[in-house]
Amino acid sequence: MSGTYLTSSFRDKDRVKALGARWDPAKRQWYVPDGLALTPFSEWLPAGGVEPPSPSTALITPELDQGGSRSLSAAPRGIPLSQLLGGVAAAVSQAFRAGVWTLVEVVDTRVRNGHVYLEISERDGNGVVVAKASAAIWANTASRILPDFERATGAQIGPGIKLLVRAKPVFKPQFGFSIELDAIDPDYTLGDLEARKREIRERLQREGLLELNRQLPSPWDYNRVLVVAPEGGAGLGDFQSEARRLESLGICEFIYVHSRFQGDGTASEIRMELLGAVKRLGVEGVPPDAVAIIRGGGAINDMAWLNDYALVRAVCELEVPVLTGIGHERDNTVLDEVANIRFDTPSKVIAGIERVILLRAQEAKGLYADVIRDATRAADTARRTVVQSFTAIESGARQELARSRTEASELLSDVKLQAAQTIRVASEYTVREMNDVRRLAAAQVAQAKHEVPARLAEVRADARQTLQMARAGIEAERSFVLDRATADVRYMADATARTFEDTSTLARKTLVDARTNTQALMREIAGQGPAKTLGRGFALVRDQDGHAVTSAASTETQITIQFRDGLRTAQLEQKDKP
Repeated sequence: MSGTYLTSSFRDKDRVKALGARWDPAKRQWYVPDGLALTPFSEWLPAGGVEPPSPSTALITPELDQGGSRSLSAAPRGIPLSQLLGGVAAAVSQAFRAGVWTLVEVVDTRVRNGHVYLEISERDGNGVVVAKASAAIWANTASRILPDFERATGAQIGPGIKLLVRAKPVFKPQFGFSIELDAIDPDYTLGDLEARKREIRERLQREGLLELNRQLPSPWDYNRVLVVAPEGGAGLGDFQSEARRLESLGICEFIYVHSRFQGDGTASEIRMELLGAVKRLGVEGVPPDAVAIIRGGGAINDMAWLNDYALVRAVCELEVPVLTGIGHERDNTVLDEVANIRFDTPSKVIAGIERVILLRAQEAKGLYADVIRDATRAADTARRTVVQSFTAIESGARQELARSRTEASELLSDVKLQAAQTIRVASEYTVREMNDVRRLAAAQVAQAKHEVPARLAEVRADARQTLQMARAGIEAERSFVLDRATADVRYMADATARTFEDTSTLARKTLVDARTNTQALMREIAGQGPAKTLGRGFALVRDQDGHAVTSAASTETQITIQFRDGLRTAQLEQKDKP
């Protein structure tokens, strides 16, 4: 083998090989074959070797004759492409012998055989890419710097992350231009992520939006929950395993919408899906009790896609309480900070929902027991009141009837007595009047006989006339007295009858009112009884003896469940507490 041997180290093997050097296994050394320009290998030439010309002249300057002009007789020989690119590689190597700390944004990453290949870029203030290049972290370097970076930041090298790296430009004739990375500053990445979150917080604080969702009342109960999550995610699976159980029991309904949770456009897609779903449910007339935004854990830079101002503002302005379960306990996003309730994981979100539902169920169970107890107590009290009222009314009615009968008898006796007295007085008056008339008549007759015998006839005539008039008057007076007595007797009889009828009517009305009040009270009691309660969706559990079962600790195994429209039997099983 003929050529110029090089003094390269093991770490330079890729570079000298790319420039065209060959390996001599016998001497275990790289060499430049004859006919290949030595200029690209200047840094590895042995001491005392030929000083290579400058790449700018040796590679591109044509051969000149002694007069300084190009020989017309000799055609230009030219140089191989590998020699040209080798010169470029040497120039790049000389210009950048050491790495330069550079700010980059990762566009794409891929790993092959332990090597990490990246697409990196720089964007201006408007997000326009102004520079782009390929970069690589060789396997031996990646195994050294990447674990340290991930431990320090909790982030992984991925699209969208901004890095401060030590970059060394490299040009290889066979592979072209690339950048080798051999160091990453974790403090810069942490500072960039935190600065982005701080900027969003401060802007929302200035606009008075930061506390809006947190100040909403937390859901008192859960009947309908809107869930935003990446489709097929592990966190969503953990959430649904418990959510399906609640749905199967008809306790709570879950509406799912899916979106990407990392990568360009993540925040706008989540925002669009979230607001669209809330609007649709609002149009249906049944808005959700809460919105749950969940995803499984990941690197910090995976979570960083959620630190977007427009997305966070949409959550702040949402009129529905937002629950977040994003990542693990050590992860934190601005979404977590503005949400109504923050949970560490999706599993804890569904556990929190179950806890509230269980609390409400226990309260309802206690209230149902209170209703049954109060209804039973009210029924007993009402029953006693009805019995007492009925007894009092019956006794009062009987007393009133007895009193009415007594008063009627007394009134009838008074009427009879007064009638007898009136008749007796009238008879005595008539007798006295008759006696007076007779005495007067006799006196006048005697006087007439003594005074004027001549007028005897006249007297007699007058006497007869007077006697007739007296008799007529006496008869009239007697008829008047009899008629007056009869009228008084009839009036007293009518008054007695009316009094008796009024008393009977009052007694009947009192009985009717008592019956009406009793029926109304019984209807009210029946309206508050178990049958109405069963009609509102509750059930009554009884043991084999028909007694109510009020505790889960009961030893009964065979029970009867009374529903609104019938009975069902069931078998109780003991279940160990988890």
